[in-house]
Amino acid sequence: MYDFIVLADWLEFAVRWLHVITAIAWIGSSFYFIALDLGLHRDRNLASGADGEEWQVHGGGFYHIQKYLVAPETMPDDLVWFKWESYATWLSGFALLWLVYYLGADLYLVDPNVLDIPVWQAVAISLASLAVGWLLYDTLCKSPLGESPTTLMVLLYLILVGLAFFYTHVFSGRAALLHLGAITATIMSANVFMVIIPNQKIVVADLIAGRTPDPKFGKIAKLRSTHNNYLTLPVIFMMLSNHYPLAFATANNWIIASLVFLMGVTIRHWFNTRHARKGSPTWTWIATVLLFLIIAWLSTAPLFRAEADAEVRLTPAAQRFADAADFAEVESIVMGRCSMCHASEPYYEGIHWAPKGVILETPGHIAAYAREIYLQAGASHAMPPANASFIEPEERAAIVAWYRGVTRGDG
Repeated sequence: MYDFIVLADWLEFAVRWLHVITAIAWIGSSFYFIALDLGLHRDRNLASGADGEEWQVHGGGFYHIQKYLVAPETMPDDLVWFKWESYATWLSGFALLWLVYYLGADLYLVDPNVLDIPVWQAVAISLASLAVGWLLYDTLCKSPLGESPTTLMVLLYLILVGLAFFYTHVFSGRAALLHLGAITATIMSANVFMVIIPNQKIVVADLIAGRTPDPKFGKIAKLRSTHNNYLTLPVIFMMLSNHYPLAFATANNWIIASLVFLMGVTIRHWFNTRHARKGSPTWTWIATVLLFLIIAWLSTAPLFRAEADAEVRLTPAAQRFADAADFAEVESIVMGRCSMCHASEPYYEGIHWAPKGVILETPGHIAAYAREIYLQAGASHAMPPANASFIEPEERAAIVAWYRGVTRGDG
């Protein structure tokens, strides 16, 4: 069993690493081509018939790049398609969703304090939301709204706000923001797989056959590519958010997530404007900083906290743990290693309420949660997370000895 657990942990690490590698490749190529397209010089009459050109220097060499709206005189045999970066990023991300949030749903996906539902229902909601989100987005893009990009973008933003509210009232805060990133990434990758690449293949086939391509295919692909451009940075934020409780574990997490999408727009607008040589819109950075400060303020708003009882009425079984000869030693360990988080007002950075509502501030609390303490910090090393409070092996052994000593005669 131990070897299987170790292997599973390394499998998760490997998939996460793969996800990061492929995401860097996808986002990197996307950012590069967006900057390249916006920066092309289109005011030159090129003998080749190209729409624009750009000279670049990198790695000790010079590159002369030309873009054709139709095709050169002869279609090259070694045409490179940028698509597998997108597909691999989504597939590895979906695998990671299964490994972390579905197989570990009790810890990461379902929060009974938000919505107490069975794991299978939470997984079903997760999967259905990803599919429905894409279908809704795709339907809107194919509707007459597709002819009004600004109106469409505003509507899509309002839908994302609604999804933020929905997810934060169904899943744990960590899973809610992760799912916002997942549904956005699903839309982006599906844009590549379902629209952009198929449209490009139609255009290439027409050019090879000597037909004039229908310009609508390029227009449709351009719309989806623009959406991907502005959604990239919010996706990165959502994927990183699970490391920052102030982003996901606050009462205003859905508002924070909604504002992050606006920050993504302002930042990308600055880069797009610069790359197009249309100036440097300072207002975008002012707006971004203001949005970030609002987010920081929202994260410190009053939160709901579990209240600690002044007196705990112990059951006879719990009283046995409190009466044990070695209870004082265990009490000292728990108060020193656990109570900074498991308190009515936690003082550990980034923790704003006791995890799972478990309070460990008094001897009565410790005795009442004897079984949980034994399972989480004695028999296993689940708590503290990453051993943040540096509990020693001898202290874990003392917890095990205390619990087993009291229960040795049971059953």
